[in-house]
This record gives sequence, structure tokens and C-alpha cells, in this order.
Amino acid sequence: MLNLFLIAVVSYLIGSLSFAYLAGCLTGKDIRKFGSGNLGATNVFRVLGVRAAVLVLAGDVLKGLAAVHIGFALGGAWASWGAVLGGVAAMAGHNWPVFLRFRGGRGVATGLGVVLYLMPGITVLAVAVFLVTIMLTRYVSAGSILAALSVLVLAWALPNPLPVRFFVLVGVPFVIFRHLPNIKRLLEGRELRIGQTRPVEGQKKD
Repeated sequence: MLNLFLIAVVSYLIGSLSFAYLAGCLTGKDIRKFGSGNLGATNVFRVLGVRAAVLVLAGDVLKGLAAVHIGFALGGAWASWGAVLGGVAAMAGHNWPVFLRFRGGRGVATGLGVVLYLMPGITVLAVAVFLVTIMLTRYVSAGSILAALSVLVLAWALPNPLPVRFFVLVGVPFVIFRHLPNIKRLLEGRELRIGQTRPVEGQKKD
């Protein structure tokens, strides 16, 4: 039990490290005050450009991978459950980081790292759903939501261990919940597409 507690705490702290915030600090900007205000790669792309967004995306994915690996390493006889606990805790840390007053990102990239470790085959299919959705709609949020839902469906439709299926029941709602403002904007036709003009600096959108 002590190991599971340690996995949860360490993974949450890893998830709480915000590469989007750090990228903003390196350029003299508090990323929370620009664009959507979200601490994720998409907002970094809109505010700071492609290079910074790619680095932030890679860092967030690595957080998920690292947390699951730590869970496996420390989980002992409960290694699979430890891995899932680490993944969930890392996503929680990314979404609600203790270092930034519990205001973080959407959890998509960190969740991608978790899924990549636990279900590499399903990851390929989910990324395909993400890319096709973006090509058809140019909405990153729509791609993220549909990719997350595809992970949920595939994890239960295909033979997977119980801990993995448990993870998607927790992790996917994390992603959907954090995208509720995006869903609202999609329904209202106000969501920004890829390639649209960036919001004016300092002027946040809902």
C-alpha cells in the first residue's frame, strides 16, 4: 500500500510539471494570459509557434510514459494496477497542477503517453482518428475528443487486462470533462480552427 501511495504522489507531481508554462516563461509570457489560457500544446502553438508546441507536446507525452513506468517499477505484485495508478495520477497532475493553483491543461498529450505505454496498438488507431478528424474539420479539440472516445471503445472491444480497461474508464472522462468549454464552442460555432488568426495577445477566449 505504501508503494501505491508513493506511485500516486510521485506521478501526480510529475504530471504537475507544466512544459507549456515553462515555454511561456522562457519567452517572457505567462501562457495562461494568452490565447485560450490553456496550458497545453495547442495553445502554445497559437501563441508561441510550432517549435515550442512540438517540444511541449513531447514533454507532456513523456510525463505519461514516465508515470506508467514508475508505476510498473514500484507496483510489485500489483504492477499493472500501479502502472494505471501512475497514469491516472499524472493526468490529474497535468489537468490540476499543484504548482499552478490547480489550473492546467486538457490531459490529452499526457494521456497519450499513458496509452502508448499500456496499449501501443490502440494508440496507433487513436492517433489515426485524431489526424483524420483534424484533416476533415481542422478542429484540434474535435480530434482530441474523438480520439479519446476511440480509446475507450477499443480498450473494451479488444482483449485487454482489467487494469487497462479501468484506466480508460477514468482517463477518458478526464479528457472529456476538460473539453467541455470546447464542446460548447463547437456547438455554438465559435471554436477556432487550425490556421485561423490567433487571438489577440492578452485577450483570452472562454
